[in-house]
Amino acid sequence: MNFVGSHILSVSQFDRQAIRTVFEVADRMLPYANRQRITRVLEGAILGNMFFEPSTRTRVSFGCAWNLLGGEVRETTEIKASAIAKGESFYDTARVLSGYSDMIVMRHQLEGSVDEFAVASRVPVINGGDGANEHPSQALLDLYTIRKEMKDRGKNIDGLRIALVGDLRYGRAVHSLCKLLTLYENMHFILISPPELSLSAEYVDDIKRAGHKVLESDELQTGIGHADILYVTRTQEERFPNQAEADKYKGLFRLNQSIYTEYCEPNTVIMHPLPRDSRGNANELDNDLNENPNLAIFRQTDNGVLIRMALFALILDVVDKVEETSSKVNWYTARRF
Repeated sequence: MNFVGSHILSVSQFDRQAIRTVFEVADRMLPYANRQRITRVLEGAILGNMFFEPSTRTRVSFGCAWNLLGGEVRETTEIKASAIAKGESFYDTARVLSGYSDMIVMRHQLEGSVDEFAVASRVPVINGGDGANEHPSQALLDLYTIRKEMKDRGKNIDGLRIALVGDLRYGRAVHSLCKLLTLYENMHFILISPPELSLSAEYVDDIKRAGHKVLESDELQTGIGHADILYVTRTQEERFPNQAEADKYKGLFRLNQSIYTEYCEPNTVIMHPLPRDSRGNANELDNDLNENPNLAIFRQTDNGVLIRMALFALILDVVDKVEETSSKVNWYTARRF
C-alpha cells in the first residue's frame, strides 16, 4: 500500500504488511503522545475536521494527533453549522474546504458519503465513520490494542478467540474490525447478539471464506467462556427508525464484574469502541469493572492517538522527518501511557 497522498476510506485498503507499517510508526509516536517530546513536523499544516454526526473521541483524538505533530485544526460540527444545510452538494463542499486544508477527516451519517466527498477533494481524506458502514481508524486502533494486550499475555493475533457482543448489525466499528481480523490465521469469532441485530450475512460469509470459525449465539454467558477478547458494543440507537425500537434491545447483554468472574477466563480482555451507555436501561459495560486490570477501553482511546498520528505521518510523508524538529517538553507532564 502506498500511503503518501492517499485517502483512507475502508479497511479493505489494508493488507497485513500495511497494518504492520502503521503499527511500527504508531510505536514511534509514543514519546510525543506521552508528552516526553515535542515535534513541529506539521507546523503550518491545517486539518479540516468535518464531523456532521456527534463525536467525542474520534473528533478530539484526530485533532489531538494533528496538534501533537505541530499542525493546526479547523472544525465543522453538525450539518446545520455548514452550507450543506443550505443545499450545497458534497462536491462543492469538498472542492472548497480542500482548498483550505492539507488533510480532511470526515464523519457523516450516510453510508458512502465520505467516499463521495473524497472524489472531489483536492487533499487526502480519512473516513471518520460513514453511517453503519465503516470506521477504519477505529478498527486499526482496536487491532493495535489487541496486539498489545495479547503480547502482554504471551500471545499474538493469529489464533485469537474474540467474542463480539451487542449490536453487530449497525456497529460500524465491528464491521471494520471483522474485515481486518480476516487477514489473520485460525481466528475464532463468537457473535453474540439478538437475532435482529446479528452481523449481516455478508460479513459472516467473508469470515468463513477466509477459513475462520464462527459461532453465533443470543446468550451472553454461554458465549464468553473461552474468549481472549470480549468486544462489547452499545445499541446504536441513532440507526434505528425510532427510539422505541432501539429501547427494545438496550440492556439485553450486560457485562459486570460478577458475570465476568463467573464465566470468563482470568485474563480475558474487555474492549469497547465507546461511548458505553451507562444509563440504567442500558449499562452494557458496568462501572464496577472500572478497576478490573483487564478492562482495556481507556488503553484503546490512548492508542487511538498513536494510530491517527501514524496515519497522518504516513499520508503526508513525514515519518522520517519527525525527529528533525523534535525537542523536550517545557512543562510538567503526567504519564499518559
